[in-house]
Amino acid sequence: MLIRPELAALRNDDAPQRRAQAALGAALDRWHAEPLVRAANAELVRWGCGADLEDLPVLSTLFASGEDAAAQFAGNLIAQIVAELSINPIGQSPLRHYLDDATASVSLLRHGTTVLSLLAFDGQAMTRAAPPTSARFVPCETWDAVLAGSAEADVFTLHDCGSNNAGLSRSDFRLVPGMVQRRSGQTQTVQFKRVASCLVLLRLQRRTDNNGVSREYAIEDGTLLHQSAASPRDSRWELTAALLGRMGRTDAAPMLAAMAEEEGSAGMRWQVLRECLGLDTRRGFTALCRIAADPTDPLARHAGSLRTQLIETHPQLGEIDPCLVN
Repeated sequence: MLIRPELAALRNDDAPQRRAQAALGAALDRWHAEPLVRAANAELVRWGCGADLEDLPVLSTLFASGEDAAAQFAGNLIAQIVAELSINPIGQSPLRHYLDDATASVSLLRHGTTVLSLLAFDGQAMTRAAPPTSARFVPCETWDAVLAGSAEADVFTLHDCGSNNAGLSRSDFRLVPGMVQRRSGQTQTVQFKRVASCLVLLRLQRRTDNNGVSREYAIEDGTLLHQSAASPRDSRWELTAALLGRMGRTDAAPMLAAMAEEEGSAGMRWQVLRECLGLDTRRGFTALCRIAADPTDPLARHAGSLRTQLIETHPQLGEIDPCLVN
């Protein structure tokens, strides 16, 4: 492995790298202070809270077909960061970013689950990847503005969603510079088939249902392959509950019972309830009864069915009065 002298010197003195990082951070701060960027940032918050895009002048201009405002907006920031990196090559981009063999993404502005990002797809690298065999649908709204390059894509639309399978239809789609596409991720997803050289997109995305579920289906027959909480928070809670259950942490049962009765995705609450039942049957069953008794709770029907099954299998559970346990 070849280690350049300037990198080796950082082992003894990292001041040059800290100065480079400070310079890159200052460049990003200057961009954030620009009036247009401040306005876009404020509108991003409003859009994330449910505002319509047409009511937000800056964002709606960025995602207007045939306009070059999106390219200028993203290009201004990238030019500033690249210029700073040319002066301070040992610095790292202060922007949140991701890179794999075929895709690169950079988050320009972010507020919670609402993101304005820049994406690039390497057409040559994509030809080496195996064709996708599944399609994933997530509860989010997405706007894509094509800044450069072109591509051919498949648009999959979800129909007749059942518990274990769904109907999928496929249509061809071509992306060219200046084009803008909007889609609801709950019913539509896009997969790129061929990219000419490099495709660059400006993407605006917001979650439309914090309690929603992401689902992945087989393209061939619509079989449900996987589903998960769309919210990272709910996914973390599911994993935490499962871990507490495997550890036998009975002291966590009161917290899990409370979580099962609070707001959140149905999948997360059901997983938490199951773990609570395993750790403390009385407390978990009490929470189950309360959920089943609430007609406004989306889990009420499933909770009622499970309550009946448990009492049939373990009649002693029928003696538990939900009012006895807080």
